[in-house]
Amino acid sequence: MASTKITSAEVARRAGVSQSAVSRVFTPGASASKKTAEKVRKAAAELGYRPNVLARAMVSGKSRMIGLVVAYLENYFYPEALEKLSNALQAQGYHVLVFMASLKAGNLDNVVDELLDYQVDGIIAASVAMSSDLAQRCGDAGVPIVLFNRTQEGREFSSVTSDNRAGGRRVAEFLLAGGHERPAYIAGWEGASTQADREAGFLDGLAAVGRPLFAREVGNFVMDEARAAARRMFARPVRPDAVFVANDHMAFGVMDVLRGELGLSVPGDVSVVGYDDVPPAAWAAYDLTTVRQRANCMVEATVEILLDQIEHPDAPPRSVAVEAPLIVRGSARIPEGWPA
Repeated sequence: MASTKITSAEVARRAGVSQSAVSRVFTPGASASKKTAEKVRKAAAELGYRPNVLARAMVSGKSRMIGLVVAYLENYFYPEALEKLSNALQAQGYHVLVFMASLKAGNLDNVVDELLDYQVDGIIAASVAMSSDLAQRCGDAGVPIVLFNRTQEGREFSSVTSDNRAGGRRVAEFLLAGGHERPAYIAGWEGASTQADREAGFLDGLAAVGRPLFAREVGNFVMDEARAAARRMFARPVRPDAVFVANDHMAFGVMDVLRGELGLSVPGDVSVVGYDDVPPAAWAAYDLTTVRQRANCMVEATVEILLDQIEHPDAPPRSVAVEAPLIVRGSARIPEGWPA
């Protein structure tokens, strides 16, 4: 086997085409005839040629790489959403680098430094918060950022979420229509915009009819903490008759405690509603009533905004809130005649 790397010039000679034709064939978005592409790819395969992506990036100023930052993958929503994001970006000729980070903005510095070192063309930050300093550094490097399933004050970044506030309000309306008098809420991580907006919408819906929130605990989007929150909430002499949980991942743990440890009937004794509509929500074991995050629509909007900002660096930030329908199943009392 040859120890030297095969060059594009050798591929061009074997295929009987120009070197620029070889470059066009291996450049996403460039035009080349079907016949030329077939000849070039056949010659490349015979010679064992692989295009030098990094060298091409140095010449073009574009790496065709997108950095995808996520804080945690325990919630079923994120692996599914990241797969959709990766597939959508790859269909546009981009490579995806996935980095794990902490929930807190201060711990993102090293991750962002690495992404900038890789000369990424853009960053999608899923379930993490970005500081103004990081925004400035990315802006100075000409790297646009889109927040996925998060918003942030200041409007420095584009963002794509479900309509969390409207979803939370819809849950309140549903539970009230079912005759519940002691509605409770188990919050996610309180630094997350998604958590804040879902709770705000829920409280809006209760306030519209003068109903106070009966009980509140915090689960931080962590299943074990949600279980502990449920134990505290239902240890009181008078218990809630309905609980809205800030995401499905926590709601599963809450239901396990209510039924498995406390011997309560769901929804006979207490209704449970989640948020996300991840696949296990439809399993017979949970049959969870929940608000659906329409991941396909969120991904489509995220990719569209990011690519537009890569092509048009002066484009202003955009915020998109995708409509989030309530999916009614068996974990909550269904109001007569619902939906109204």
